[in-house]
Amino acid sequence: MTVAVILVVSSAGIVGALGAAHLIMTFWGPKLLPRDRQLAKAMDSVSPVITRQTTVWRAWLGFNASHSLGAILFGLVYGYLALVHGELLFTSPFLQAVGLIFLASLVVLAKVYWFVSPLLGASLALACFLAGLLLH
Repeated sequence: MTVAVILVVSSAGIVGALGAAHLIMTFWGPKLLPRDRQLAKAMDSVSPVITRQTTVWRAWLGFNASHSLGAILFGLVYGYLALVHGELLFTSPFLQAVGLIFLASLVVLAKVYWFVSPLLGASLALACFLAGLLLH
């Protein structure tokens, strides 16, 4: 296994692990609950403008879960590509660009909307991915 493969697999592993941790925190434990318990109750009693078929709270859970699944999918697909189909990944400008755009987007989102832990994780994942591509 080359250093380039190890770096891309590390990048995929970071994103996948962050996604898995986020999924767990979405459904178990208090980490993603509002500090104001009344706010959670209010979110669970009102619907978004787009539909009355859900509540803001249920949409919040769904958005967090789908966000987590996207990160897990990235980790699985890019980890698999690097380990099993490295030649495809390392010679495909399309796959490289999609990976770079996805990771750069996570860094921007973390910087603008999130907090330091996901920013550090996304930045490290982007650095590993880019270094892996450049070393190959």
